[in-house]
Amino acid sequence: MDDENIIKLFFNRNESAIHEIEQKYGNLCLCVANRILKNAEDSEECVNDAFLNVWNSIPPTKPDNLKGFVCKITRNLALMRLRHDSRQKRSAELSVSLSELDEILPDNRINPSVDDGEIAEAINSFLLKQRTHVRKIFVLKYFYFYTQKEIAEHFSFSENKVNSILFRTRKKLRKYLEKEGIEI
Repeated sequence: MDDENIIKLFFNRNESAIHEIEQKYGNLCLCVANRILKNAEDSEECVNDAFLNVWNSIPPTKPDNLKGFVCKITRNLALMRLRHDSRQKRSAELSVSLSELDEILPDNRINPSVDDGEIAEAINSFLLKQRTHVRKIFVLKYFYFYTQKEIAEHFSFSENKVNSILFRTRKKLRKYLEKEGIEI
């Protein structure tokens, strides 16, 4: 079933919408949650919670991209669960990924006037201007939390090349955000 029809099921409060979304995006959501939580049971719970959140969000929200909407909810729930369950036990790879972004993203505690939506829009605009493989590498690393090794294998690149692409992209993104008036 296509996304538009699934969204219509949600708007009609038809419970088969949950089944359809599970069939279409369940494995992807499980993969997203498991990359963060590294635990099958916790990941399954997170995905179930994500589907409940989707049910509670649609309507009134009508997402333009259902796949992205569901993945974002899953990812955010998994990150919240990880923070809650193991503040000190966060995986080293995830900590490195998040700390790399800390260098280029504004800290809301220091500058509370910065709107997350504005930052997301600026990052999306920046990524759309990048070459396709650069954009995909960035998203795999910082949204799906793939390791550099996994990304290198996916693109048939060396890990050094992936590290170099990520480093240059972060530097460009920082300059782009500053140019857009977002204080770092």
